[in-house]
Amino acid sequence: MHTSSYYIVNGITLYRLIAAPLLLMLIFIGQEDVFKWLLALSFLTDAVDGYFARKFGVVSVMGSRIDSIADDLTVLVALVGLWMWKREFFVGQYLWIFIVGGLFLIQLLLAWIRYGKPTSFHTYLAKTAAVFQGVFLILCFFQPYPLPILFYSTLLITALDILEEIIMVILLPKWQSDIKSLYHLLTQKYHSI
Repeated sequence: MHTSSYYIVNGITLYRLIAAPLLLMLIFIGQEDVFKWLLALSFLTDAVDGYFARKFGVVSVMGSRIDSIADDLTVLVALVGLWMWKREFFVGQYLWIFIVGGLFLIQLLLAWIRYGKPTSFHTYLAKTAAVFQGVFLILCFFQPYPLPILFYSTLLITALDILEEIIMVILLPKWQSDIKSLYHLLTQKYHSI
């Protein structure tokens, strides 16, 4: 493991943790232009930190957990921004947002009950959902109105990801990170490790 690579990769992830309260502050002081650019930067760092961690061999359980927390905070802050600046769209879709949000809370609660902490699976489906979420949420702030087809696609992929993670929490007796998919869990017997 290269020490400088370790600090660079974790620094990229740490940026998202630090940026979340800053983004929240920008929402409350009405700085949508600055917010949208920093939000885009946050989603960009999400796209590159995992890649660099694997490339430079600095993958760690702690880094994986911090990445998951930073991901969730970035999406949460983006949703707060959506509520503040695109409320009409948000209110019109509240049922779907409530359903997917409820699934997420169920998954989080199950993980806390089972493991005493949130999951950090980083499945292929979670990565795909993160890309869709990032693209959708960034475009929301760079366009006058959110794209419905992208919204529904993002919602569907996110719901499938959360359902996969719920099943994985039920199947895995011990906390593990970086499991590629439910298929990999079942075929490679992660649960017996």
